[in-house]
Amino acid sequence: MAEDQPSPSVQDSHTTKPSSVPAEEYDKKCIFCRIVNNEMGTELLHSDGDISCFKDIKPGAPHHYLVVPTKHIGNCKSLNKEHVPLVKQMVDVGKDMLQKNNVTDLTDVRFGFHWPPFCSVTHLHLHVLAPVSQMGFMSRLIYRLNSYWFVTADQLIELLSSKGETN
Repeated sequence: MAEDQPSPSVQDSHTTKPSSVPAEEYDKKCIFCRIVNNEMGTELLHSDGDISCFKDIKPGAPHHYLVVPTKHIGNCKSLNKEHVPLVKQMVDVGKDMLQKNNVTDLTDVRFGFHWPPFCSVTHLHLHVLAPVSQMGFMSRLIYRLNSYWFVTADQLIELLSSKGETN
């Protein structure tokens, strides 16, 4: 009867995700696809059918989360106007993560994306950083506002909203 009992290593239901991502929406070579599919042992702080969130492996701030779509979507340049609700949903999940971790000053946060070719992983991911005032020199450079390598979520939403339905 031991096989009827859950393994002690199984995480809570809100952090586990079954291997149910359709093959066309999953890239087995993509580290983020593997993370959201629970193949890497990374703790998922949030996981639903559309969005997952986990801590950045190289945090640029005391709170640094990555919010990713569950299905494989390329980088910012692969998005169009139809993706605006997804980006907004990613921001909402990021805000929820901050609030759950007692970050209440949303004026001292940064939500953004690296602009290709400055993406280390080609699976769309939102960087959620807080507090910005505690970021070090290199993090301020890597996640710099008004640079050609990093765009805020608001800038991306504005860009996508002004685009046509196709690239």
